[in-house]
Amino acid sequence: MVRAGAVARSWLPPVYLDEVHVGDWPHDLEAYTCHCLPRIRPTGYMENSVSYSAIEDVQLLSWENAPKYCLQLTVPGGTVLLQAANSYLRDQWFHSLQWKKKIYKYKKVLSNPSRWEVVLKEIRTLVDMALTSPLQDDSINQAPLEIVSKLLSENTNLTTQEHENIIVAIAPLLENNHPPPDLCEFFCKHCRERPRSMVVIEVFTPVVQRILKHNMDFGKCPRLRLFTQEYILALNELNAGMEVVKKFIQSMHGPTGHCPHPRVLPNLVAVCLAAIYSCYEEFINSRDNSPSLKEIRNGCQQPCDRKPTLPLRLLHPSPDLVSQEATLSEARLKSVVVASSEIHVEVEHTSTAKPALTASAGNDSEPNLIDCLMVSPACSTMSIELGPQADRTLGCYVEILKLLSDYDDWRPSLASLLQPIPFPKEALAHEKFTKELKYVIQRFAEDPRQEVHSCLLSVRAGKDGWFQLYSPGGVACDDDGELFASMVHILMGSCYKTKKFLLSLAENKLGPCMLLALRGNQTMVEILCLMLEYNIIDNNDTQLQIISTLESTGVGKRMYEQLCDRQRELKELQRKGGPTRLTLPSKSTDADLARLLSSGSFGNLENLSLAFTNVTSACAEHLIKLPSLKQLNLWSTQFGDAGLRLLSEHLTMLQVLNLCETPVTDAGLLALSSMKSLCSLNMNSTKLSADTYEDLKAKLPNLKEVDVRYTEAW
Repeated sequence: MVRAGAVARSWLPPVYLDEVHVGDWPHDLEAYTCHCLPRIRPTGYMENSVSYSAIEDVQLLSWENAPKYCLQLTVPGGTVLLQAANSYLRDQWFHSLQWKKKIYKYKKVLSNPSRWEVVLKEIRTLVDMALTSPLQDDSINQAPLEIVSKLLSENTNLTTQEHENIIVAIAPLLENNHPPPDLCEFFCKHCRERPRSMVVIEVFTPVVQRILKHNMDFGKCPRLRLFTQEYILALNELNAGMEVVKKFIQSMHGPTGHCPHPRVLPNLVAVCLAAIYSCYEEFINSRDNSPSLKEIRNGCQQPCDRKPTLPLRLLHPSPDLVSQEATLSEARLKSVVVASSEIHVEVEHTSTAKPALTASAGNDSEPNLIDCLMVSPACSTMSIELGPQADRTLGCYVEILKLLSDYDDWRPSLASLLQPIPFPKEALAHEKFTKELKYVIQRFAEDPRQEVHSCLLSVRAGKDGWFQLYSPGGVACDDDGELFASMVHILMGSCYKTKKFLLSLAENKLGPCMLLALRGNQTMVEILCLMLEYNIIDNNDTQLQIISTLESTGVGKRMYEQLCDRQRELKELQRKGGPTRLTLPSKSTDADLARLLSSGSFGNLENLSLAFTNVTSACAEHLIKLPSLKQLNLWSTQFGDAGLRLLSEHLTMLQVLNLCETPVTDAGLLALSSMKSLCSLNMNSTKLSADTYEDLKAKLPNLKEVDVRYTEAW
């Protein structure tokens, strides 16, 4: 052991710290307060490790004959010398040892507080030490926060003023660091108890802003999300209420038209979803004691073994609005009622609805969301009463979702995040919630971008989307189908599979479509005409009913007459005869093509060249009427994705397609996968990606000639 005054001149250091810098210190509180300077190797002059608390001083050696890059540690009864390989490593050792020694000191002082004014002074000194340290590492600022967090968790009897003084003291450390979990709990408590405190505005605001901008996963630290949630609720408690919240959301977005922080929106949505979920937590927890969805579906729940739970009323619907009204007066099977002092669950089955429900539930999976939450128009709607605090929380966070939907740059991501309907079933059954959320769905429906309004549809087959929830007969519909009509209108304009979409409407929403058409809704009249034009409806009686519906209104009668005229022109156009090849002059337009095709019969036309013309996707409506078309040249035209989608549905026998130098993208090119007869495809100089190209090759077995030059797939 090295003793005082016996500094060895052989410079083998007693302790070998090969990489002594702050990054070597473990990143947890226990390691921050480690008592000893450990030895990496078992050799040397030192028999026992040196306690950090025993280190009285750390100095850089500076006498004339001292070896280079040495540190001197003064301990009781002697000194310890450390020699580093270079000056950078020596300085790292020096600052790291000083920091470690001071952290141990503050931990010891703050572990047994006696006078809080002294404690507050020590905390300020600790913060200053962390801020002025030349070491660059997250642990430099996290260690003081951990110490203060432990101090607060062990002393819960502090006054409000002492709370605020401590928060203000550690505020500088929070500018660049997330608060640890225990500190988040302390902040949440302060937000709940003193929402109007200036500390909330002045200290917590930059902390929450940093969390929203930089947090990557609330799952790893859910208390950060809870703190953000409580902070926003505290803002809502101020005199201006939602105006303050609105200004905070504006500050998070920034003054420009595009938010520079990509994590803000997902984090805000995560906070909103968690807050809304908490409003219905008692109802959700009652599911353990209430009939399961499967039991409700089967109508076989026995009430005797269940404990009383919160009020809940679930009613099954009839298949659609029209048939529901028609069968309302029919004899019903006996309702199964589960009743107690607090719970009322009623299931109604009509003689027509039961087979459909049974057929759709052929396995043990949970029934469709609409099946479980749809409310019969003949009965009162589900009633969920929230407490005053939960009601305020719900109002605040639904309003935030509405604010988020007002930003054009946020709307696509918001629509994508909400497309899976991430809310609990109890929220969707709550009339107030769905009524307020309707504003967000309307904003999605009004947006012209396909990436936004396509999110109204379900994420996958067999799962309901917002389109189903807000359609007539849906649990959220409260406007006689107004929103439904606007959603149909925008979806028909850009739906990936127009024919497929019409088929789904005919199968599931034909009744509501006919009802709205009877009331003069122009969009629904157009839908019924398209169903007739594309031969969507096979049943003759249903076709006659649609025709009667169209002829019952002025707008419907006019559109049906136009449909009949188009059908006559189509038959004339498709009549066998005419040329087999046709080339339009350059600079021809959509109107020129329509005029030419209306001048005679083109039932034999097999090869059509529109190269170097000014035609657009609008001409696809005329191209799909050519039954014998096998080769189509669209080189250097403005024909885009919408036209490709329409062609892919109707020209399934097309063999040769030239899209060279057209503005088509992956969104339209993917639709070509249904054209199994394609054997030659030119996508030169388009926005084709490598993934789409591989997908097309896999799905088009007859494709032999492909040109993908000057694309990403080249």
